[in-house]
Amino acid sequence: MGLDASTQGLLAQMAGSGAPPIHTLPMQQVRGMLVALSRDLDGPRVEVAETRDVTIPVEDGDIRARLYFPAGARGPLPILMHYHGGGYVAGDIDTHDGISRYFCVHANAIVCNVDYRLAPEHPFPAAPEDSYRALCWAAEHAGEWGGDAGRIGVTGDSAGGCLSAVVCLLARDRGGPPIRFQALTYPVTDMGPDTDFASRRAFGGGEYFISLQDVDFFTGHYLRNPAVDGLDLRASPIRAPDLAGLPPALVVTAGHDPLRDEGKAYADRLAAAGVPVEYRCFEGTIHGCIAMAGVLDAGREALALIAARLHDALHPV
Repeated sequence: MGLDASTQGLLAQMAGSGAPPIHTLPMQQVRGMLVALSRDLDGPRVEVAETRDVTIPVEDGDIRARLYFPAGARGPLPILMHYHGGGYVAGDIDTHDGISRYFCVHANAIVCNVDYRLAPEHPFPAAPEDSYRALCWAAEHAGEWGGDAGRIGVTGDSAGGCLSAVVCLLARDRGGPPIRFQALTYPVTDMGPDTDFASRRAFGGGEYFISLQDVDFFTGHYLRNPAVDGLDLRASPIRAPDLAGLPPALVVTAGHDPLRDEGKAYADRLAAAGVPVEYRCFEGTIHGCIAMAGVLDAGREALALIAARLHDALHPV
């Protein structure tokens, strides 16, 4: 299947802008680019009843998070941990504020949008450890703000999809907190030194928004020693020896994304381990589509699907 019309239009606009490739930019410009993309391409702002910025203690410091509360809901409400994308080097609670609002309303859940620490200032394993500590904090404090620690879901896109998968593994292996559902959107699942997926070769040339050089740029700034860290399940969840006992999952990929095949491979491994999993590929679009839902039809469709599955999992009949 080829690119859909809205994705073709966006890629043509990007190509005509003359913007330099991500991997050629200084880090502050990369971060600014993601801020600009979230401002220009995000979907319509969804109103929630309340937001509340909080501080979460982590090893060697604190991180921020933002809680979102849906209107008219009676508690206790399920909790959705949201881990943003951005290649582990960019993004924050503001760039993914719109997606958090959408999930808050459409999944009818308290969303905890986590501002984990970024590389290169805080390299691996800061991001997954921060993400897990945020999960533990949310479970411990849920009762203070009307949350139900027995109904927790996790979700994230790209790097955040990886962090969501990793948090599920850590919660299983470290004795909790229990997670009801995981929704992984075009996740990074394999940063090993010998990683080789056909989609990386087919769509990594740069004409589909993100290139393999960009992926290497992110990985190089994130991992301390790629030959070692890339084999750690906290960086490459697909390399965990056993995926049994993980929460039911939705894995969403994009058809013209270098990361497509590793998302599919992770879904296949979950299924082989006996984990209930739904896999959905939005064939005609690109990496980052849900963050571009303001202009991409597939991004809006993917957001609606993810929110619906989260709602069903966190509000069982």
